[in-house]
Amino acid sequence: MQYPGTGSFHHVELWVPDLPRGWQQWGWLLGELGYEPFQDWKHGRSWQLGGTYLVIEQSPALAAAVHDRLRAGLNHLAFHAGDRASVDALTAAAPAHGWTLLFPERHPYAGGENHYAAYLANADGFEVELVAREPLSGFHLGAEPAGRAGGQAGRGGPARHVLQPHGQGP
Repeated sequence: MQYPGTGSFHHVELWVPDLPRGWQQWGWLLGELGYEPFQDWKHGRSWQLGGTYLVIEQSPALAAAVHDRLRAGLNHLAFHAGDRASVDALTAAAPAHGWTLLFPERHPYAGGENHYAAYLANADGFEVELVAREPLSGFHLGAEPAGRAGGQAGRGGPARHVLQPHGQGP
């Protein structure tokens, strides 16, 4: 077994207020993105892709039943989602699985004119960003911090993602 590189995620754990709904919504999305069921226990379930797994748990220690992506803490998870057609197919299928398109008036460029992605939220308020693979070379993806000119994160929208030539920007 080859171990993942230093700094890569080992796992992400999300606490949800309704475990069956979490299993349904996250299970569909993660399955579509290539994750496989990994662990299953009384209060949770996980899905794995490579050396990383994502846990959905309804912990007995859960202090509040509502997740608010606009408060301090997790705003969203961003996933590589394949090509543009794959992002479009996931976006079209998402409502049948409990996910709602955010920023529809700016979709699929809510993150900027060179950033093709879908921003979805589920019934528990968790947001995901499904990012299309771009056929560009010689550039890297940077993001304008919240509160900067053009950034949307300070108003509840996504940060603008900008393509910059390698060696420039963040």
